[in-house]
Amino acid sequence: MLTIHHLRISQSERIVWLCEELGLDYDLKLYNRDPETRLAPPELKAIHPMQIAPVIEDGETKLGESGAIVEYIVGKYAPDTALVPGPDHADFADHLYWFHFANATFMTNGMMQIAVNAVGADMPPPLMKRVTNAWEQIETRLGEADYFGGSQLTTADIMMVFQLTTSRAFNDMTIDHMPNLKAYLQRIGSREAYQNAMAKCEPGFPPKLD
Repeated sequence: MLTIHHLRISQSERIVWLCEELGLDYDLKLYNRDPETRLAPPELKAIHPMQIAPVIEDGETKLGESGAIVEYIVGKYAPDTALVPGPDHADFADHLYWFHFANATFMTNGMMQIAVNAVGADMPPPLMKRVTNAWEQIETRLGEADYFGGSQLTTADIMMVFQLTTSRAFNDMTIDHMPNLKAYLQRIGSREAYQNAMAKCEPGFPPKLD
């Protein structure tokens, strides 16, 4: 059985959601952040040297990095899942783009913004333009398709949603000017697998869907 090490309020919620969508059995280990530093507890360092989550254990295998974990779980346990369009599928390229955009661009921009704010500075205009551009891309994409990967939920959505929901709960950003994103989050929030995942990995913390 898979063991998922989930740090509360972190992107490791993705892995719980993926397993719920696939109907996989897993053992969930929850870790709380240090109340002062907001960092992961030292117990996680015994699991992975970076002391971050997600991390999974599968027999003798230990694996970090959410994108790698998603690919590992799908490849080993659900190679034929519709969550990953094949190369002959019309949505193949779009799925790949958004799957990698999630951490390579979107999460990077978000972390950069957090770091700048943490030192009491303002984002330099060229960097702020990159952040704004990413959100504009998201709104445009969700006006073109119901999901980031195309016509149906894919692992691109599983990678993207954390930054649109849980992460956004800790800043004052409004999405009232983004009707496509608002409608998308309601579609995600209505999924039983997503509801089950969030209840398990973030008890007492309602998903940020508005």
